Amino acid sequence: MTSSPLLPGTTLPGTLLLGHRGSPRVHRENTLPSFQAALEAGLDGVELDVRRLADGSLVIHHDLNLPDGRALNTLQAAEVPSDVPTLDALLAWAADSGAYLNVEIKFEGARPDDRVAGTLKAVRAHGLGDRVIVSSFSPLILKAARDLDPAIERGFLYHRSYKVGVDLVPVVARRLGVAALHPHHSLIDEALMETAKREGWRVNTWTVNDPADVARLTALGVDALIGDLPDVLLTARDSAAEGPATRD
Repeated sequence: MTSSPLLPGTTLPGTLLLGHRGSPRVHRENTLPSFQAALEAGLDGVELDVRRLADGSLVIHHDLNLPDGRALNTLQAAEVPSDVPTLDALLAWAADSGAYLNVEIKFEGARPDDRVAGTLKAVRAHGLGDRVIVSSFSPLILKAARDLDPAIERGFLYHRSYKVGVDLVPVVARRLGVAALHPHHSLIDEALMETAKREGWRVNTWTVNDPADVARLTALGVDALIGDLPDVLLTARDSAAEGPATRD
């Protein structure tokens, strides 16, 4: 089983800890101050969301619409508030800070748009190919990412089980050649972990905000925890000190 990726210059064992859209209880989510606060709190990196503007620019924002109701895909770069970072600004920050990134490409339509190519190209331009995993709920987006740059890792996001006689998640993940499963934390049990171990997939899970969930998931041997509360995620370090689970 491949181990969780380690950040350059560290010997961090155990579970990778990522801030969900940064540290959203301290600063507005998906902003550079929010991402910086997650690192300063002791996390290893952040999870974030990529959207596309009408002019093709890529920005970091979870929802399609801004708080004032304007849709990002109808706006030009000059019309976007200054606290919505561009993907390039985020990647420059990560290259400088050493943060690990889970870059989610949001589902916006049946077919992938040029965000996939733009995101992968930008990751490469900033020298972050080994410190990024691209994730999506859309198998088509993940397929496009695989075809364009198979060396940048991919994670398959899902929030419920998909069964039609058989569990479809392993089938889809196998065909996509993903490095990791990204299930909601409520879906993780010993059976899922055994499947991941057998297939060689890491398991990165979200959104983990309860210390009891951190303890349960750490004991099961998940590879990454994504959450809103750095102090809660950091309790995984206590579990590791007591004797971390191993996944051979």
